Amino acid sequence: MRVADICHDVSMALIWLIAGIVLIAAEILSGDFFLLMIGSAALAGAGAEVLFGNTFVTAAVFAVTALGLITVARPWLKARMHGAHIPDNVAAHIGGTATVVSTVDSTGGRIKLKGQEWSARAFDESQVLEPGTAVTVVEISGATAVVWAERL
Repeated sequence: MRVADICHDVSMALIWLIAGIVLIAAEILSGDFFLLMIGSAALAGAGAEVLFGNTFVTAAVFAVTALGLITVARPWLKARMHGAHIPDNVAAHIGGTATVVSTVDSTGGRIKLKGQEWSARAFDESQVLEPGTAVTVVEISGATAVVWAERL
């Protein structure tokens, strides 16, 4: 092997190494784990360049590693780090059960939902829901719960 070839291999490996470190550092700003996966694949490319000194092998190692990390490791890592989605605000009320406090029809009424009184209207315009009826919240429209009763 010539000295020029060795210098070329080292400089290419250094480029891959720097790219990997920069991408991993940039991950701090994004927090989405995508740059972390690409940066790790670039580090694998740097290792392949040092070991093989072949641009095609290095590119293949980078591509396979990036693809594997993005499709397998990233979803697992995101689920592990971010946990399950917990609905909040409006989304937390949809699907919840409530009790009619004052007659609910298509124009209005009152329900008790999670210990609080809400204005409500019937999802089905033909339903008239009497006090004490159990209802399900279908949607929240502004400050009004749109409800549905399975049985009348």
